[in-house]
Amino acid sequence: MRFLRLLDEKLEEYFLVTSLVVTVSLIFAQIVMRYLVGQSLYWSEELARYIFLWQIWIGTSFAVKHCAHIRVDFFRNLLPDTWKNRLDFLVLAIWLAFVVFLAIESWTLISLLIQRHQLTPALRIPIAYAYLSVPVGCSLMILRLCQTLFLKIGASRRGV
Repeated sequence: MRFLRLLDEKLEEYFLVTSLVVTVSLIFAQIVMRYLVGQSLYWSEELARYIFLWQIWIGTSFAVKHCAHIRVDFFRNLLPDTWKNRLDFLVLAIWLAFVVFLAIESWTLISLLIQRHQLTPALRIPIAYAYLSVPVGCSLMILRLCQTLFLKIGASRRGV
């Protein structure tokens, strides 16, 4: 139970910090190899790019969890509190529906890439690994959006 709680609270943070360290190390190694040794690591830029894709999609889940996405709330601020809560629910529901759609469609794309056995140019690994960041990030976003919805429902029932 403690492990699941830690996973729920820190999953994205651990991934983002670790992947940032790996990316910085890769880019630093590339610079050292290129300017000091005179040869470059042909695969490091591609790997850093794919790690960055994963950082973006896992980072969106992290932002949902901490309510850190950019939001224009001019119209929302004009509404009374009861309507603000209703609008928040509507926005979360639409966002959740879009992320579910995106997750489903990205799985379709990944299955197509797996069928075609497409490989990355430098690393020669399946390109589906890079694209897998989209459904994984969307799945985590779905989890975080559902958590946010349940918290809002609980708060509205308590009258907070």
